[in-house]
Amino acid sequence: MEDLNILIVEDDEALANSVEKFLQPLGKTKVVNDGFDGQMLGQEGIYDVAILDLMLPEIGGYDILKHWRTVDEIDMPVLVLTAKDTLADKVHGFELGADDYLTKPFHREELIMRVKALLKRTGRIGNNNQLKYADFVIELSRHEVEYQGQKLMLNGKEYDLLVYFLQNPSTIITKDQIFDRLWGFDSETSLTVVEVYMSNLRKKIKQISGENPIKTLRNVGYMLEGEE
Repeated sequence: MEDLNILIVEDDEALANSVEKFLQPLGKTKVVNDGFDGQMLGQEGIYDVAILDLMLPEIGGYDILKHWRTVDEIDMPVLVLTAKDTLADKVHGFELGADDYLTKPFHREELIMRVKALLKRTGRIGNNNQLKYADFVIELSRHEVEYQGQKLMLNGKEYDLLVYFLQNPSTIITKDQIFDRLWGFDSETSLTVVEVYMSNLRKKIKQISGENPIKTLRNVGYMLEGEE
């Protein structure tokens, strides 16, 4: 599961560090301690799940959630983690688009299982650590890829790129989103590296099938086409 990206938006630094430690075995974690940074990172569309506190400086969690769902139209699963435990608070969170709600204090095991359940429910991971879409099958624990029943040999970033597309099928993904997801915001690598790896991935897929399921939308981005 190390290919997953997890966003943690929590202003209590000690708690944020604990949540990060709990979830690091599931993937790469990014922690921010204020609402403004959390909202900006979430709208990038590069995270597989977000852990969102409600009581945050700059922008509150409810406002962040509303912005992600109605303005950015981000479908990233969101687990609200908060001390606000009334029924009205929970209902409001779900109405704004929360996928799950966990109140503080909480047990480490419950947090992990709830995050895993969200990832499975939204197709980020399969029930058997397997990711399937169209003619692709990826065994995430072994980094093995099959396309149309044949093994597809990919290097690290090619593999990461394909996983990202399979996690977001029939969705337009921009070069900037790919770059931020695979290389990180602070990388000194040029954006053109995306085109290089995209070209390599397409060539390897085409060698097997003669097809090119990843389409280019000029001046917009890329999209994986197919049927589930």
